[in-house]
Amino acid sequence: MAKMKPRESQNVEYKSSWHDKYLEWICGFANAQGAVMYFGVNDDHEVIGLENVDRLMEDIPNKIVTTMGIVVDVNLYEVEGLDYIEVVVGPSNIPINYRGKYYYRSGSTMQELRGPALQQFVLKKMGRSWDDITNEFATIDDLDRSAIDYFLRKGIKAGRISEDEANSSTQSVLENLHLLSEDGKLKNAALLLFAKNPQCYFTCVEFKIGRFRKDEADLITQDVIEGNIIQMTDRVMDILKTKYFTSPIHYEGMQRIEKLEVPEDGLREIFYNAIAHKDYMGAPIQMRVWDDYCEIWNEGGLPSGFTPETLLKKHSSHPRNKNIAYAFFKAGFIESWGRGYKKIREGFEGAGLPMPKIEDIEGGVRVTFQRNNVGKLHDETTPLSEGLPKGLSERLPKGLSERLPKGLSKTTISVCVMTYSNRYVSRKEMADSIGISTTSVQKHINKLKALGVLKRVDSARNGHWEFVDEETE
Repeated sequence: MAKMKPRESQNVEYKSSWHDKYLEWICGFANAQGAVMYFGVNDDHEVIGLENVDRLMEDIPNKIVTTMGIVVDVNLYEVEGLDYIEVVVGPSNIPINYRGKYYYRSGSTMQELRGPALQQFVLKKMGRSWDDITNEFATIDDLDRSAIDYFLRKGIKAGRISEDEANSSTQSVLENLHLLSEDGKLKNAALLLFAKNPQCYFTCVEFKIGRFRKDEADLITQDVIEGNIIQMTDRVMDILKTKYFTSPIHYEGMQRIEKLEVPEDGLREIFYNAIAHKDYMGAPIQMRVWDDYCEIWNEGGLPSGFTPETLLKKHSSHPRNKNIAYAFFKAGFIESWGRGYKKIREGFEGAGLPMPKIEDIEGGVRVTFQRNNVGKLHDETTPLSEGLPKGLSERLPKGLSERLPKGLSKTTISVCVMTYSNRYVSRKEMADSIGISTTSVQKHINKLKALGVLKRVDSARNGHWEFVDEETE
């Protein structure tokens, strides 16, 4: 059987015969990158021929123009007496529908676009993003001036805003960020960035944090951070530092250093990316904190053609929310050249931690990173000197490890490690982290006091924990 030589194209389809259902395919290809379709040809490029080609040569282009309003090339070819038809579909720069429905070719599947996916598609075709849509009811009075001042301070510090603009009016700031429409209406981005209460306009402007133990049913504590997104990362970091993460203490000469267990710059970069690229018509950002690792997930998949591996290499910037990304860039939060994950890698590897894992999953992006957590639990029979992370036991007060008996409960060891890692940790913070009551925490503290290794200095409210050094007794 004769074979034909297909035209070179990113997408080529072979169909043995013509059916009107293939009009949906043509619509999907026009909305994507275009394609070449061959009718009367099987998947092995073998020409098997078509019947009624004269009628089809009239019907196919007429139906396409009538139902979709686009013009395609329809060509008739013949090989060894067998006729086949070539239909060349070019990509359209405007949304195309077939009988009121919008189709889109993604990979090897044809999808009908509906709801938020359709809205995002239409906006993208028009060269706009969701955060570019105007709100007909909000006014400048709905914005928080302190949030705008915060933005200006950050931008000036980053060298991306002139110091002369420190006292710019709210109107001027919005105009410079392109956050006003031609008729002076606020765009969605303006409300997300600076509104006094953006939840009045968008229900999913939240950052949820949950502390888990064994599985997702074992939730110990949780927080929901709300408010404008320009200051959201700061609020999230404050909660993590005081409630979820530890800051082990060490000394450099006479200087006391309390360094967060994960690299703060890298962690902020992850948060900025999640907030700036989130699909704000979807679910809230979700962070799960486990003993050994954390997961951060935001609604909204990777840009078309991107994979997690793409982000780890040199790549162009494709922001989902162009206005938000521009404001974050001016504030010094993110780069405009797709360098964010390079900075994350540098931060985590500099702290001796592996590069976070990136996944395109469940309609969004999930970033998983390891904790350098000295407060995690140990086996029941593990002595403190063997159960601590590498290097920490050497920094304990001399003789402390040897003075703690083997077989000490894992909860007592956890309390010991947490009080050593953070001398100002409260009983409530320990209870939340370990998953027990404050009364139980006090019992383990009493045990450590009875062993003569832990004491409380000054008042319960303003004091701190200290470990007794045998050499000073």
